[in-house]
Amino acid sequence: MFTGTADGRIVKLENGEVETVARFGSGPCKTPEDEPACGRPLGIRAGPNGTLFVADAYKGLFEVDPWKREVKLLLSSDTPIEGRKLSFVNDLTVTRDGRKIYFTDSSSKWQRRDYLLLFMEGTDDGRVSERVSAPKIGLDGFWKHDVYAKAARFPHFLYGEMKWELGPEGPRGAARRPFFGGARSLLEYDTETREVKVLLDQLRFPNGVQLSPAEDFVLVAETTMARIRRFYVSGLMKGGADLFVENLPGFPDNIRPSGSGGYWVGMAIIRPNPGFSVLDFLSERPYIKRMIFKLFSQETVMKLVPRYSLVLELSDSGAFRRSLHDPNGQVAAYISEVHELDGHLYLGSFRAPFLCRLSLQSV
Repeated sequence: MFTGTADGRIVKLENGEVETVARFGSGPCKTPEDEPACGRPLGIRAGPNGTLFVADAYKGLFEVDPWKREVKLLLSSDTPIEGRKLSFVNDLTVTRDGRKIYFTDSSSKWQRRDYLLLFMEGTDDGRVSERVSAPKIGLDGFWKHDVYAKAARFPHFLYGEMKWELGPEGPRGAARRPFFGGARSLLEYDTETREVKVLLDQLRFPNGVQLSPAEDFVLVAETTMARIRRFYVSGLMKGGADLFVENLPGFPDNIRPSGSGGYWVGMAIIRPNPGFSVLDFLSERPYIKRMIFKLFSQETVMKLVPRYSLVLELSDSGAFRRSLHDPNGQVAAYISEVHELDGHLYLGSFRAPFLCRLSLQSV
């Protein structure tokens, strides 16, 4: 298993050992302010030839040979695409033949270290693109890996205790529509022609992306809109887009396939219902948001966000299948990705310093 870390490395986890296989920047890498120089690997997918395709928030798209320790830059963030450079490269998904890479650029204004400002600003400057190259495997947000071998049990992760009513049609009684987030896009990169296309623009915090099993559409999470959109890349609907699911009970991060043919969605932050959602409240009061960020740092504001962790499994049509909960964030707070492998879920967080593993037989 491979993952990116907060200090800019790609590491391999095997038999309880942690080994660095690549680094895109240079240190010191101790604070968020160091990220532009150090790099911050986010999305990772495995390609058909045993290489890894990596989206680095600051540097761009890379192909990494973890066995030879070789790194190849595919697309630099400094490359203008339709007049704009990439500011916050986030996630990617790759076709089985490795020809095309679909990836998100979360903002045209903010970088990853300013993600909370992006979350709060409420603009639509996000893009989704496609770059043709190869697929990804991995988990976003696993930082220190010395606890990997110790995280085999997940005793406090609860099932079915959501405050939202989840039915086959989605969460009931929730008509709120948040509108945070600097918009950007979904893009496509062709690894043979090296051509980059903007597929969807003016998205609000485009985040996780996932190709369908038939590779006929791409799902993209619009985090600050609490919804997932679907863009068709082949077939009769090619070039069209629609809503896959909306009004989610939390703000979606990465999307990954589930063993049942559906999708796992990590929710780093929830929207309580019934209850009071700070983020929904602020979404309609920009003057309060401005005042908060003049008075407090991003770290201070994050302390006000509930540590409630939520994982959803959606069907292939977007219907709710089940939910997993850690109401107090005691085991896994701020979950950003869920990866299913051999009867277990591997849970990554963009803030926690470890990776968790949950046996699906226990839920």
